[in-house]
Amino acid sequence: MATKKTTTKEAIKVVPTVLRKPLITEKAANGAQFSVYLFDVEVGATKSEIAKAFKAQYKQTPIKVNTVNVIRKSHFRRGRLGFGAKVKKAYVFLKKGTTISIA
Repeated sequence: MATKKTTTKEAIKVVPTVLRKPLITEKAANGAQFSVYLFDVEVGATKSEIAKAFKAQYKQTPIKVNTVNVIRKSHFRRGRLGFGAKVKKAYVFLKKGTTISIA
């Protein structure tokens, strides 16, 4: 007697990462001295989502999160108007003296 293999549909959760990448700029490097780190985040991300994602990834609890919506830049290419992508940045503040490794 052959037994039929039952397959269950496992819900594979694809968790979108809210934190895309850390921004390595001169301004971000100066902020790291004061335990402030700059990240490129998803456009629809909220401050609480960013804080949870940061805590899960870096094992540090942020004190405060500030976000900045960067305006799309317009440009002409071959006589047609085009726009760049929307970007959202997040400043993550940690306790004084706390550091994380970005690399």
